[in-house]
Amino acid sequence: MSDEQSMVAELEIDEQTQDQVEERYSTRRQRQEKTERKRQPRYNVILWDDKDHSYDYVVLMMKDLFHHPIEIGFQIAKQVDKGGKACCLTTTLEHAELKRDQIHAFGKDDLIARCKGSMSATIEPVPE
Repeated sequence: MSDEQSMVAELEIDEQTQDQVEERYSTRRQRQEKTERKRQPRYNVILWDDKDHSYDYVVLMMKDLFHHPIEIGFQIAKQVDKGGKACCLTTTLEHAELKRDQIHAFGKDDLIARCKGSMSATIEPVPE
């Protein structure tokens, strides 16, 4: 076999091998993309202000439902009072719905006589 024929044969083997390697990596990448976990969209649990609930009520609710320390509960109570609303938690949709429902079921504030029931809460998607 001449040197020229030998070089052509080596080149063809290299191209064939290269194609096989690319195909193998392409297949592997596709499998990885399929098995990678997709991050669930995030949602904020928003607590809305009203004049029928005390700071103590909000602090206790944040402690009981969200396991926030008293200091964080107080900060949320202040934010609700001053800004009209506060984010209590950012989480997945199902968990946010659960926490919103727990706020709605928390009951009335015994410290305020005119209080008729729980505070209001909503969930909002976190902008991406």
